[in-house]
Amino acid sequence: MPNKLLLEVVTPSRVVISEEVDLATAPGEDGEFGVMANHAPLLASLKIGEMRITNDGQTIRMAVSGGFCEVSNNKMTVLAEAAERSDEIDVDRALKAKERAEKRLQEAAAGQAAIDEARAMAALHRALVRLKVAQHS
Repeated sequence: MPNKLLLEVVTPSRVVISEEVDLATAPGEDGEFGVMANHAPLLASLKIGEMRITNDGQTIRMAVSGGFCEVSNNKMTVLAEAAERSDEIDVDRALKAKERAEKRLQEAAAGQAAIDEARAMAALHRALVRLKVAQHS
């Protein structure tokens, strides 16, 4: 179909979405970027963040946890470590993950625990993105 882009978001466990869309934005390591039909070829690494997919005036939001994006020949393929549409996010689970990460960071700051701070910060960031995206379901 003219002026459409085939978007596929794939994780190790499933295909999250595979459909033609008008616009897809993704959280690139170097900043957010958008892709429409006839975009130049692109290969980008993704960070934890929110994807937005627009099609026929409707917007779908998705939380992604890093990965890679390739754009070529009117097709955008996202290979993500994890990806969830806003209506799939378990808010209680995300809240618990946020609380666990905050507690671990507080314990580390107080010298009560030796943790991998970067890993705890990433867990907190994932939980916050999931909660933000879930608000749009």
